[in-house]
Amino acid sequence: MSTKKIQIIHYGLGPIGIETARLVLKKSNMEIIGAVDISKDMVGRDLGEILRLDRDLEVVVTDDAAALFKRAKADVVIHTAGSVLKKIYPQLEGIIKAKMNIVSSAEELLFPSGENVKIAGWVHQLAVEEGVTVLGTGVNPGFVMDALPLFLTGICQDVRQIRVTRVVDAGTRRYPLQKKVGAGMAPEIFVERIAKKELGHVGLLESLYLIAHKLGMTLDSVNETIDPVLAEKPVKTEFFSLKAGDVAGIRHAAEGILNGEKAITLDLRMYIGAEDPHDAVCIIGTPCINLRIEGGVAGDQATAAILVNSISTVINAGPGLVTVKDLPSPHFCR
Repeated sequence: MSTKKIQIIHYGLGPIGIETARLVLKKSNMEIIGAVDISKDMVGRDLGEILRLDRDLEVVVTDDAAALFKRAKADVVIHTAGSVLKKIYPQLEGIIKAKMNIVSSAEELLFPSGENVKIAGWVHQLAVEEGVTVLGTGVNPGFVMDALPLFLTGICQDVRQIRVTRVVDAGTRRYPLQKKVGAGMAPEIFVERIAKKELGHVGLLESLYLIAHKLGMTLDSVNETIDPVLAEKPVKTEFFSLKAGDVAGIRHAAEGILNGEKAITLDLRMYIGAEDPHDAVCIIGTPCINLRIEGGVAGDQATAAILVNSISTVINAGPGLVTVKDLPSPHFCR
């Protein structure tokens, strides 16, 4: 008895999109039926060539998503084409109107807040009308600094504080990440670009608000700081050469204050040359929990994995915009 494979369209073929497509090809119950990207270097080429395989996949990359959606109906579109919700909304709208589910790596889609609440409302309403599910997920946000600590509270009778620390050696990561943490910049340029929201990690506040929401915390205030980490000595990566005093990356922190106490603290340190990379979750409650992942969760590989491993739960979920904690926890699938 044969089982119909889950049909996938990839929307966005940057480093994460390519890693995700390669992983889908390893799954026995999935197949790729389409690919979208705006890069002139990719359009018109077979996806197998883009992925550096030794064979064609008979999937030609297109920059015309609307035309693709008319001739190819996927069960899920894996969206890896941006972080900012207001910029990617037209893309999401097109996918939803084509009646296809979405698993997206867009950080601002995890748990929309502030100015994104209105746009998220449009996404949710449209998804309900079209009968599809939309999920924003990833490793950070989507797992290490939100879903994982929330999962750990499942054995707690009481939770008073949550502290999460993530230390990443950005020198081991892809070029776009090194660039977005300001590697190689002069400190004054870093400060200017942070003020314009042109640099930095996207998603830390989304993680904080998701934790607070799921734990029923109505925070009194939220404090956020983004500071440069400066290189103490010359250091070189595949993409950047830094001298002492150059920006090596960021320290991005967010605190949720409740009754005068730091109820939630998220501390992200992402810079070139970071020593002792790790992820750590500390829960002050009954019982207290301390979890430390030596080396930390590998961002690119793990992001691809969580996108792919979330597909089955999204297909089986009710319509609308959902969060990672509205669905069963994803798990490895063959």
